[in-house]
Amino acid sequence: MTGCLNTTFYASADTQLEELVRRAMTVSPDFLAKLAVHARRSGFMKDTPAVLLAVLSVRDPALFAKVFDRVIDNAKMLRTFVQVMRSGQVGRKSLGTRPKKQILGWLAAQSEDAIFRACVGESPSMADVIRMVHPTPSTPSRRALYGYLIDKAHEVDALPPLVRAFEDFKRTPSGAPPDVPFQLLTSLTLDAGAWAEIAKHAPWQATRMNLNTFHRHGVFDVPGMTELVATRLADRETIRRARVFPYQLLVAYLATRSTGLPPKIVDALHDAMEHATANVPTFEGASIRVLVDVSGSMQAPVTGHRKGATTAARCVDVAALVAATVLRKNANAEVMCFDTEPRAVAVERRDSVMTNARVLASVGGGGTNVSSALAKLVRDGVSPDLVILLSDNESWVDSRAGAKPTETMVQWNLIRAKNPRAKLVCVDLAPNTSTQAIDREDILNIGGFSDAVFDVIEAFAKGSLDRTHWVGVIDAITL
Repeated sequence: MTGCLNTTFYASADTQLEELVRRAMTVSPDFLAKLAVHARRSGFMKDTPAVLLAVLSVRDPALFAKVFDRVIDNAKMLRTFVQVMRSGQVGRKSLGTRPKKQILGWLAAQSEDAIFRACVGESPSMADVIRMVHPTPSTPSRRALYGYLIDKAHEVDALPPLVRAFEDFKRTPSGAPPDVPFQLLTSLTLDAGAWAEIAKHAPWQATRMNLNTFHRHGVFDVPGMTELVATRLADRETIRRARVFPYQLLVAYLATRSTGLPPKIVDALHDAMEHATANVPTFEGASIRVLVDVSGSMQAPVTGHRKGATTAARCVDVAALVAATVLRKNANAEVMCFDTEPRAVAVERRDSVMTNARVLASVGGGGTNVSSALAKLVRDGVSPDLVILLSDNESWVDSRAGAKPTETMVQWNLIRAKNPRAKLVCVDLAPNTSTQAIDREDILNIGGFSDAVFDVIEAFAKGSLDRTHWVGVIDAITL
């Protein structure tokens, strides 16, 4: 649930997808159905739940139908599911009778305005999906809408009011634009006033994702708009309702920090990060050390390379974010950076999370010696109760061949001998098939990253996380 299906520093997208499908074929259909629901509803994942659901459609069509609407909860998820089904990755290149029936049901349950607003995105587009499943319209307006979307003959006067308003605005783009996704308006020549109207009505997530677009089109030059957008971004209650995660704010900050946004907008992102990290847990333990890998390979994008959509967030940025967040929330925490050796870094606990994350991410750049940070703790006589290691887990400098333990394990065992309560969490931000420290009672490996990682670490630190934990959580889902 914390992985990704893009090409990362150490693994190709195809390799990760093939492994996911292979494993999905080995578990029971019942568990697979629950896992697809869990990955979407609790993990907020986009690609993985669609892949699991596609596998389930082949393995158990009845269970597939039962959980379809719990996994496919928006148009983006629907398009991703269709893309997976037609890719051949799960053993077929057509939708099949049961998936087609579920998609028809999904379309019938959506309002006409919702279907029209969902018509952004390609490969496949919503129009492609409609062509594949041939929905039967229940009203004249829906018949006109389907015809309009797939470029077939339709009754213009029967189109839903929103579509007619959109077409009218396209012919004469003046005044307030209709309430449609701004992506539908980008081909039009709009003035700053029209873009300001779009920004006024944008929900929180759309605002976060399009700050540069608003800036480029002069929104912040319109009187009052900078203050309006800044207030929305930093509103604590809005952030809570929108389920905003620290990682989302980090991505927004990294994408905008060199674009000349007004200082009030940048300050609002800082404030939003403080609100978003308020729910990050305080970890149990008399002392905590967070070890941040700042080696060259950590410069890779954290969600891998994806043509046209590679994230600005690097592995080192996410590692620095986690470290800065733990530092802010835990008075007994300290941070150390390392690449081939430990690196000195000065961060202040009361600086903003965003500021400290930027400072930490600017350190280092050499090779990777994971054990060097633990060795320094040993030399300093420090045996923390909790050590959080944030790395891509590829320690080329001190790796060992054969049956001997890694140097990381050697150094950790020295810490553990001095403090039998000590626990080590290894967060592998570019998951592959190797680890420097093996799973056992005092060691937890986490592959990849999502904001749920904080809760996992908290459970482990409290001693409530064991090998059966996640299986139990997933099995408890009612189908």
